[in-house]
Amino acid sequence: MVKVVLVHPQIPPNTGNIARTCAATATELHLVGPLGFEISDRYLKRAGLDYWPFVKLHNHQSWAEFFARHQQLGGRLIGFTTSGRCSYLKIQYQPDDWLLFGSETTGLPPDILAICTETVYIPMSERGVRSLNLSVSVAAGLFEARRQLGYLD
Repeated sequence: MVKVVLVHPQIPPNTGNIARTCAATATELHLVGPLGFEISDRYLKRAGLDYWPFVKLHNHQSWAEFFARHQQLGGRLIGFTTSGRCSYLKIQYQPDDWLLFGSETTGLPPDILAICTETVYIPMSERGVRSLNLSVSVAAGLFEARRQLGYLD
């Protein structure tokens, strides 16, 4: 099953909303530190409501720790970035893909983008808008992957 990875997330309510989406879809959520908040943050908990017991949450203290786990399990790293090579709608998702999203303020770091198997962007019509909210981007990417893989009923 596709997995969601947040690299250095900064805003607790975004991560809480993403956790809620992951709970609803039985999708693993990997948080890669350092985080811009404590896991016990009340805004994080509030955004996730009472769905936290259903979140398949994995905390990694660093990119190196996460990457070691990825190497054990395999699968492609799909980096979501405004400078992606192609639209997220144009790739064929695979069940063992890891969907990577960077922090709300800086996105994915260049060194991480460099090792991604693929980089994708979410098309936006208005050029003056730099990016979408992180939780919206995760939902769009995750649901497209699930649609392609036949997980939507």
